Amino acid sequence: MRLTGTEGVPGHVKCPGFTPSDHGAGIVHLGLGAFHKAHQAAYTDTALAHSGGDWRITGVSLRSLEPAAQLAPQNGLYTLIEHSAKGSSARIIGSIANAYALVPDRAAVLEALTTPATRIVSITVTEKGYGLDRSTGGVDTSHPAIAHDLNDPDEPVGVAGLLVWALNARHAAGVPPFTVLCCDNLPENGRLLLGLLVDFARRAMPEIAEHIANGVAFPSTMVDRITPAATEATLAVAAEMTGRADAAAIETEAFSQWVIEDHFPTGRPDWESAGAMFVSDVKPYEEMKLRMLNGAHSMLAYAGFIAGCTHVSDVMADPVLSRLVRRHLSAAAATLPQLAGVDFDQYADALVARFSNPHLRHQTYQIAMDGTEKLPQRILAPAVDAQAAGQPLAPFALAVAAWMRYALGKTETGVPYAIRDPREEELTQLTRDRAAGDIVANLVALPGFFPSVLAKDSRFLQMVSARLGIMLNHGMRRALDAE
Repeated sequence: MRLTGTEGVPGHVKCPGFTPSDHGAGIVHLGLGAFHKAHQAAYTDTALAHSGGDWRITGVSLRSLEPAAQLAPQNGLYTLIEHSAKGSSARIIGSIANAYALVPDRAAVLEALTTPATRIVSITVTEKGYGLDRSTGGVDTSHPAIAHDLNDPDEPVGVAGLLVWALNARHAAGVPPFTVLCCDNLPENGRLLLGLLVDFARRAMPEIAEHIANGVAFPSTMVDRITPAATEATLAVAAEMTGRADAAAIETEAFSQWVIEDHFPTGRPDWESAGAMFVSDVKPYEEMKLRMLNGAHSMLAYAGFIAGCTHVSDVMADPVLSRLVRRHLSAAAATLPQLAGVDFDQYADALVARFSNPHLRHQTYQIAMDGTEKLPQRILAPAVDAQAAGQPLAPFALAVAAWMRYALGKTETGVPYAIRDPREEELTQLTRDRAAGDIVANLVALPGFFPSVLAKDSRFLQMVSARLGIMLNHGMRRALDAE
């Protein structure tokens, strides 16, 4: 029997503390993936149970048909399996009212974006999904969705195009704008998204640019919950725990964090009842998470994948790698200003415990994707600050070298793999059949990627090149031992 309701679900499984049909949809979410289901949808489910309101979610997948095909036949219900070191639990989430895929459901998606009932549009499309030119803060005109939507702004397919089109349509109809809530791992993500949309509007719909710049709220957020991609084993566990077949089930860790800039002119759910923290400035929390959790994740993913570690927990079970993870966390913390109420050593200890969770099968290969989008804020930004402060650069040099080794697209036994990066073709051309020094020079010169102060630092580049040389000539294990 498929999960279409909660009747007969075992008592040990937590069910929604509200009647879903009693609550209207007030949020459209772009990027209907596992992380949204583990994070924002779960917070909203708790908020609805605690305080009610018409805040259910219309979820939209911009590319894949699968998320909607999984959720729609289940009335938006799905199982969220939470793993801690003490065990696992399951809960049914009822906050998703509708599940759409943009291409077949375009009319319904555009209706959801323009209806006055929608007061928030939240987004998780990964860093590469926005089409952001990091060097200008505006649009990357070579990004496929940006290029399409600039050419045909009335038939948008990307985030910027959809939001500008919808805000223009609402303004023309006298409907107040929705709040735009970016939930991806980008620094000061609200401000970045504001700059992206204003630039897109000036190019495609200049009549709405000023309204977006001055009349639309873009609160910044910091999100944190380790969520592996679902597997067949995930679905089997969900069926065992709930007694129902659930095509949309996901697994995640017990830990969850959400820090939000409190700027919602048209209202919001009672997310603090689910543990969200509302602050006036998200940036310090965001930098802590990007540099420590995400930075260590990237380092261990590249080094661990090449060293033969399938999962993050495998990395943490390796004595050498686990020590290097600790070293990276310490180096990243040293680049951060003190944050009231936060002990960075305790935060690092908590991250090590989370990474070591054997029940959370988070693949290093999953984390390794989209390196050119992730490294600037995770690794390169703290390296710049460490350089300026005279702090050790070796941890960051190792992370950069491990990414460059990963960018070769083949294992140490010569087995090829997809790099899964928006600049994959460039990376392949710049690394194929080249020596370590040439690879470093070529990748450092990627437009809009490497900070100039690091690109001009011959000592840092030599550190990267030396480590990459060991990886190429003697293997990742020898390079890690040398650290």
